[in-house]
Amino acid sequence: MKSNLKFNKKALIPAILICVIVLFTIFQIFHYKNIKTGNNITNKTLQEIESYILNISSYEAEIELNVESNKNSNQYIIRQKFEKPNICYQEVIEPKNIEGLTIKYNGSNLEVSNTKLNLSKIYENYQYITDNCLWLSDFIENYKANNGTILEKDGVIIMENKCKKNTYIASEKLYIDRKNNKITKLEIEDENNKTRIYINYKEIKI
Repeated sequence: MKSNLKFNKKALIPAILICVIVLFTIFQIFHYKNIKTGNNITNKTLQEIESYILNISSYEAEIELNVESNKNSNQYIIRQKFEKPNICYQEVIEPKNIEGLTIKYNGSNLEVSNTKLNLSKIYENYQYITDNCLWLSDFIENYKANNGTILEKDGVIIMENKCKKNTYIASEKLYIDRKNNKITKLEIEDENNKTRIYINYKEIKI
């Protein structure tokens, strides 16, 4: 009996060590998951989501763009990069006839180029690139300036701002899918509530 007791004590030590290691591992996984989830929008309040969007400092995106005029509709696929305060890059992927058309802005000068079309033009001291409704950064600035509103409907968060820039750009709506943790689209409507510009975010990295 005495020898068995000694054996059990010896066997107990590695068992305790294994339990400690397992518990520590579980704690690490749980702790990491909480940290990771904290950076998502799935568990945030509307006010926290609003603050998160309004404080985006840089992003990369591939967008599907549809522009509706009074006569026709035009579709594009565009790659965008933005870095605060106003470093911008935009490249057309489709349609093929203007593929590779790029716009670069370094905070002062605007460069428009396309190697296929043998096009290269630099506009010095260009002031208006940030006033571009195709950019998420432009929506953010308009939202701040016009005291935009935010609401949630069926798991979709809608941030809206009544910008009223002109007849064709009267309001902007940004849609965020809470469940999928993703900005999905941006709609720009005219004064008659007709969608003039529709941006679908195929991919976006913030």
